[in-house]
Amino acid sequence: MSQKKIKLNATDDVREFVRAAKKCECDVDVRYDSAIVDAKSILGVISLGLAKTVTVQCHGECEEFFNAISKFAVA
Repeated sequence: MSQKKIKLNATDDVREFVRAAKKCECDVDVRYDSAIVDAKSILGVISLGLAKTVTVQCHGECEEFFNAISKFAVA
């Protein structure tokens, strides 16, 4: 399982993130505190709130997905 911390600041960022997640064949989750949502669900991702640092968990290997979301990465 691969993980990366990201921040989505606008609804356009969420749309782009979900599109990238949908291209990934493996399961992808987004976690904030104790809440975990499916990264392929735009409503789920938005429900976590914008401008928060969240953790993306990919249950498999999907390097193309992590390259696509690298611009949202938090150091």
